[in-house]
Amino acid sequence: MERKEFIKKAIIGAAGITVLPRHVLGGQGFLAPSDRINLGYIGTGKQNMYLLGAINQCPETLVLAASDVDQHKLQSFAAAATTENKKKSAVSVAAYANYRELLERKDIDAVVIASPDHWHAQMVVDAAKAGKDIYCEKPLSLTVAEGRAMVSATKKYKRVFQTGSMQRSMKYFRDAVNLVRNGYIGQIREINVSIGKPVVACDLPTMPVPDYLDWNAWVGPSLYRGYHPTLAPPLGDEEWAGWRNYRGFGGGYVTDWGAHMFDIVQWALGMDDSGPVEFVPPQEPNAEEGLYFRYANGIQVNHKNWGSPNAIQFLGTDGTVEVAREFLRSSPDSLVEIALQPSDQKVYHSENHYQDWIDAIKKREKPIVDVETGHRTASVCNIVNIAYELQKTLKWDPKKEQFDNAYANMMLSRPYRSNWDFNDF
Repeated sequence: MERKEFIKKAIIGAAGITVLPRHVLGGQGFLAPSDRINLGYIGTGKQNMYLLGAINQCPETLVLAASDVDQHKLQSFAAAATTENKKKSAVSVAAYANYRELLERKDIDAVVIASPDHWHAQMVVDAAKAGKDIYCEKPLSLTVAEGRAMVSATKKYKRVFQTGSMQRSMKYFRDAVNLVRNGYIGQIREINVSIGKPVVACDLPTMPVPDYLDWNAWVGPSLYRGYHPTLAPPLGDEEWAGWRNYRGFGGGYVTDWGAHMFDIVQWALGMDDSGPVEFVPPQEPNAEEGLYFRYANGIQVNHKNWGSPNAIQFLGTDGTVEVAREFLRSSPDSLVEIALQPSDQKVYHSENHYQDWIDAIKKREKPIVDVETGHRTASVCNIVNIAYELQKTLKWDPKKEQFDNAYANMMLSRPYRSNWDFNDF
């Protein structure tokens, strides 16, 4: 065969191969490497162990790397992720003590961040700058200023961002929101939310640092304090880490569960790009409930134990709706069985919070809880804590993101240690 004829036949043969269906090339269920979404996990504690299993159910995903300052947790997670990978591909998961080394890898498309709250802003901004799409756990931020920086970085670098407020992908909450939005309980008079206590100062004693943990890196951008296992429990501890209770690391259950329940209130009232305008705390020192906030339309939301833990009670002129992960109840009872009419408005429908993120990455669209939505909910939670601490009624401008109180405005941010600076983008 002459050279020209050989080249011609080779080109025709190659073209023929490229148009074959993928399942012919790789067998049923074959996924081309170019269709994979390669993931890195930052923070390898209990929540990311859960997310590993949940996100691995999305067939397009593959885990390439993980990072943590706790070597025991990191190695355990890397081994578990490597086992998960065997269901799809024989890829071992690399382990990094420094998350920025993970972000430097060009073959990682997206990251899953489930670090303690005080690290979220820095890690999200760094991930956006590195060109990674992002799943970040709730509550999104420790301060309002951090949340706004996360929004700005995500938009600047055109990243797809999903907040871990997965209740929006649960049927009970979606149904409750649709009932409220479409007026099935009439005009909303008041909303009660039970979520637990505000943040407190950390008074734990300092204890010796275990050799497997880089404690200085764990504290990171926050003001330094000594190690205690309540803040960073060892591998195998069944309790949720206590850092979430303490100022400088978390926001108490006001942010931990508030990021779930206040989030549903925001959704039901159509306030995903706004928020309340007034916060009124109780006058008793160290009160753990009793604060309320109001929206511009007059609807009042009470932080109180109304009878069911971690639950919401919508009180309308024509009935009530009560919702938690375990139940959806109404008065009259028949409301929860009602079928929405074609003319009713219906909120974003996601059956799977993690697949919703993956689908959004592929389409380059916003998922159900994008960064702005997550920021607005976290802002409500953080401002509730500010009002409890100051014991002052605060007027809030959700457009300008400013108080009518100069001291409260200083609390919209926090001091950062060493050379950490989440605003550097």
